[in-house]
Amino acid sequence: MIEFKNVTVQFTREDKIFTAVDAANLEIKKGEFFGIVGSSGAGKSTLVRTVNLLQRPSSGSVIVDGKDITKLEGAELCALRLKIGMIFQHFNLVKNASVFDNVAFALKASNTPKSEIAPRVDKLLELVGLSDKAKLYPNSLSGGQKQRVAIARALANNPEILLCDEATSALDPDNTKEVIQTLKNIKQKYPITVLFITHQMEVAKSLFDRVAVMSNGKVVEVGSSYDVFAHPQSDAAKNLINKSFEGVVPPEVLEHEKNLYLITFKEENAYEPVISDISRRFTNTDLSIIAGNIDLGNAYYIQKKPLGRLLISLRGNDANEIDSVLSVLKEKAYVHKYTFAKGVENV
Repeated sequence: MIEFKNVTVQFTREDKIFTAVDAANLEIKKGEFFGIVGSSGAGKSTLVRTVNLLQRPSSGSVIVDGKDITKLEGAELCALRLKIGMIFQHFNLVKNASVFDNVAFALKASNTPKSEIAPRVDKLLELVGLSDKAKLYPNSLSGGQKQRVAIARALANNPEILLCDEATSALDPDNTKEVIQTLKNIKQKYPITVLFITHQMEVAKSLFDRVAVMSNGKVVEVGSSYDVFAHPQSDAAKNLINKSFEGVVPPEVLEHEKNLYLITFKEENAYEPVISDISRRFTNTDLSIIAGNIDLGNAYYIQKKPLGRLLISLRGNDANEIDSVLSVLKEKAYVHKYTFAKGVENV
């Protein structure tokens, strides 16, 4: 459906060349809910904006439905953009237009027959749960409601692709949940391909079929959401997951504990009493739980699979026994060494 082939995007600043996207290769399947994650400045937005040519690549190809779109101009480019909806971080609603008129604007811009506009807008507002807000103006809506109006507008012309550029980053947790649920509902009802970029790991866990991780303009890891969160391979992915404990554990603890490990229990092992078994078997090693996921006990679900995560410390004078503890843990979980300065590292 969408394929990036050696896509590079460069900008010139003060006679210096800045590379925002560096030879990116990536394939998104038709009907997939695909996420691109990474820290700010990783190149996520720049890459995604090449799909509708809001940003033209400096080199490489962007293939949409088997066609290289990078050379499109004029009427062909307009036709492409009608097939691609887009929502943004800050909604981009017309402030002096009602909710109804904001959605209708997209239909008028595409020369939709007047008789078809009102029924279509009504259907879209019902889809995003805002039928009762049609006559209101944006300044009377919550952030989540504004973003749902933007989603309805993006879907107005029945696009085949929906691009979401940090669509939940400006929202509080409750409004974020609203938008996530709206997107899930849309995905169930429409065979649309969604390409969603975010730096919010909770959003990524909730939505994506597969995920790509970007760092310094490069795609450094691609996999199912479960695999990337359970057993990250790239430094960038490890650092993003590492941040889930920042602000939860006092930095003084992270800085002074010498033997910290991030334990990720996979699938059925998320519910086994692994920690208590180890405590009974290895009496010369103190195992302390420093932090853990609290959603659904000590597990959360990604792609309907349970995944539990704990940050633990191991203390003891018997190095061989500590090695044995780690060996047992590795049978049931992914184990990464955790340091305050470096975050998670493979063991």
